[in-house]
Amino acid sequence: MASRSTSAVARARQLAGASRRVPGLQTAAGYRAGWLPRDLVAGLVLSTLLVPQGMAYAELAGLPAITGLYTSILCLLGYAVLGPSPVLVLGPDSSLGPMIAAVILPIAGAQGDPERAIALASMLGLLVGAITSLGAMARLGFVADLLSKPTMIGYMNGLALTILIGQLPKLFGFSTDATGVLAEARAFVRGVGDGETVAAALAVGLSALAVMLVLQRFWRRVPSVLAAVVVSIAAAYAFGLEGHGVELVGPLPQGFPPLTVPAVHASDLPLLVGGAFGIAIVSLADTIATASAFAGRTGKEIDGNREMLGVGAANIAAGLFQGFPVSTSGSRTAVAEQAGAKTQVTGVVGAVAIATMLLAFPGLLRDLPQPTLAAVVIVASLSLADVPGVVRLWRQRRTECGLSIAAFLGVAVLGVLPGIVVAVALSVANVFRRAWWPYQTVLGHVDSLPGWHDVRSYPEAEQLPGLVVFRFDAPLFFANARTFRDQVAGLAAADPRPAWIVVAAEPITDVDTTASDMLQALDESLNARGVSLAFAEMKDPVRRKIERYELTRTIDPRHFYPTLEAAIAAFRQRDDGAVAGAAAVGAAPAGDHP
Repeated sequence: MASRSTSAVARARQLAGASRRVPGLQTAAGYRAGWLPRDLVAGLVLSTLLVPQGMAYAELAGLPAITGLYTSILCLLGYAVLGPSPVLVLGPDSSLGPMIAAVILPIAGAQGDPERAIALASMLGLLVGAITSLGAMARLGFVADLLSKPTMIGYMNGLALTILIGQLPKLFGFSTDATGVLAEARAFVRGVGDGETVAAALAVGLSALAVMLVLQRFWRRVPSVLAAVVVSIAAAYAFGLEGHGVELVGPLPQGFPPLTVPAVHASDLPLLVGGAFGIAIVSLADTIATASAFAGRTGKEIDGNREMLGVGAANIAAGLFQGFPVSTSGSRTAVAEQAGAKTQVTGVVGAVAIATMLLAFPGLLRDLPQPTLAAVVIVASLSLADVPGVVRLWRQRRTECGLSIAAFLGVAVLGVLPGIVVAVALSVANVFRRAWWPYQTVLGHVDSLPGWHDVRSYPEAEQLPGLVVFRFDAPLFFANARTFRDQVAGLAAADPRPAWIVVAAEPITDVDTTASDMLQALDESLNARGVSLAFAEMKDPVRRKIERYELTRTIDPRHFYPTLEAAIAAFRQRDDGAVAGAAAVGAAPAGDHP
């Protein structure tokens, strides 16, 4: 009996551990009956948005509309199992559509085999899922930070323009074979000029566009996309739009696709892998930003690595059932939250609702006009654009506004995939620029304030004769070691020459071996000119590195002081031979040296 009891306890502990690791099990274990009505309603409301958007974004990606529904179902179920956020909604996304098309169309061809395009997109979904899942296991959630806010704004603005121009021919009832923003714009203008516009298609497309924009502006509680779809289907039926040259969606295949591992050629993998990395970065940046925003409303924090795992599960599930890469949608998540969603059961209900439509009512959307799907995508593209954000950057920090504009031009001129490379490169280069040439200044004493302060902010600040207090606001490493050396050497060459240069070292959070060698050579050079180099407020971990590098054999160990006041007191007492005891001076706090 005792062994059975012990075994039962062990199994209970294993189940509890699994529940903590698998958010879906944790939700099921703690689910309350009172949540079910809200989750049911929210799931049904969500499905009315997922169906038209899923179909529209599938076509944006160059895929059959039905694949958008397969993707919506599987990603909702995958995230419900491993996704940590209770209300986050994943699915086909307008920001990923052009990226998916940019990867698969060069391989499959613009007029290629749809089955091959589906296989490529599914493999792309599996690769994105594998990348994000492996990244989660390696705890690489910080990768989403590779896109700074200014470059993300520029990238999304470029993406919005790309989507808008690409959908205009479809809205006007014709198509073009052009690729790239400029070529597509010229082809659209040429098509309109040649009289290719289908008046009935343009009328129904503009009507759908107007319905969505008006409802989103004045009646936000009304599902604008659903309203536009219903109005468009009614118009197509009442006016016989197909007979007037308007292309309709047609009946969808009945049933559900089997579990399939997509077959692609080995030669296709390099482009697919490269595209998968770009898609993964954009998807993660969007997901973590959206999850943080919604978690912040309830005072919760998110785990970037667990979000990566949830995104990975959603993409892998979609990729195994003829789906394509997915991301989070802030608008769909907001709809679910406003409809009362409490848990990921909302997503499960939405998935079941879409699957029921495919199994029982596959002809429900057969009369939906294609220009209406173009209007859905155009509205989504407008939501991606953030022109006020660019204006704000111009007013607040023009260098970051320049980064945003450069990222925009990267997408608009080079294309979607090169654009993400440009955006990431700009973000990393901006970080490197700040570290290479950080803020640096001289500090002085202000009579009305305690401590030592930036002489640029306080021009009246006084400096002691023979002493320069210098602050360098960055870690010291190979890229900025020369900058630090040149600045200190310039201070030492001033006339009159200072006797001491004290480095306010609190902002210096690291010193690498290159910087260590530089400091040794700099100290020897300064000593030869009769100038002493000292450090104040250096952090203990950095000081330990200094000792490990054996710099204290060159730089006097007594020239490391706990506070600026201690260093300054030592300078004042140097002629009295009190330097050795100055480090122990219990001085006041250093005040404002940010």
